[in-house]
This record gives sequence, structure tokens and C-alpha cells, in this order.
Amino acid sequence: MGALIEKEYEGKYKKYFRYAVKKEKDIFDIAKLQMFVDKLPSQYDLQLIDERLYELVSQEKWSSDLCSQFSSYDDYKNRGIGYAILHLGKPVCGASSYTVYDEGIEIEIDTKEEYRQKGLATICAAKLILECIDRGLYPSWDAANKESLALAEKLGYHFDKEYITYEIDCTKLERT
Repeated sequence: MGALIEKEYEGKYKKYFRYAVKKEKDIFDIAKLQMFVDKLPSQYDLQLIDERLYELVSQEKWSSDLCSQFSSYDDYKNRGIGYAILHLGKPVCGASSYTVYDEGIEIEIDTKEEYRQKGLATICAAKLILECIDRGLYPSWDAANKESLALAEKLGYHFDKEYITYEIDCTKLERT
């Protein structure tokens, strides 16, 4: 299939590697996840994404994907779930449902650039996983890069396989 895409869309695509993790139930160490959450530094607040936070994360480029697949806050409230870490009252990191399905969610994690490498994504993701477990939902993870895969493994997931995905630049397609 990849050869066909590359031939058909020559010069109009980007090729990426992604990293699938196994979909395993009952693999999470609840105490370890809670330990991560408990390490939240005192200058930050961890909050469930409510209407105010939904609006804030939706407006920022770095965080818009946290809620971008939902048509409104009501849609998010009814089907989605997520947490945000705030610093001085503003979101700086978030873990949320990118998509939802009957038995679970697909996790999206974003951290504002100047707040990366502080452990905030670990804390936020751990809290979201714990909330999913409490609600009987599976917190599915598909890593966009090796850093995301490393975080997933730290939280208890196991690597499955690397795979290729393509992004087609529609602006370069001829219109007929």
C-alpha cells in the first residue's frame, strides 16, 4: 500500500513512523500511577477539564488538539474526559481524549513548549489513566514519536510495533 501512495502522490506526501502499543487490560500499576500524580509540584494545579478549561485549551495552538475532535463543550462533557495542569491559572499541559469509542478513549497529550521536560506530561497522563480505570474505560495510546513511546512505557504500556503513516498535502493536489 505504501508504494502505491508514494507513486500516486509523489512530491505531495510526508511519511512518518508511529509506534503502536499493545492493547492490554489490567496492566497498570495503580500505586505507581498515583505516585506520579502525587509528585505534582506545589506551584501547579491539576484539574479536570471543565467548560472554562475547554475554552482555554481550544484557543491555544499548542493545546487545541486536546479537545479538537469534539463539536462543543457539551459534546466533550458527554463523551470526552481530560485533565490539565495549570500554572498561575493558565493551562500548560493536558491529557485528554482525542477520540472515543464504546470501551475507551485514545489519549492526546500536549505540553506548552517552555514547560516540557518537567514531568508534567507524566503526571497528567497518569491522572487520566487512573480516571479511565475508575470509569471502566480503556486508555488507548498510539505514539506519534519515540518520546511519546517512552512515556507510554513509563506509565505501563508495552511496545507492539512501528508502522508507517502518510500525510497528503491537499494543497498540492490537482483539482479536476
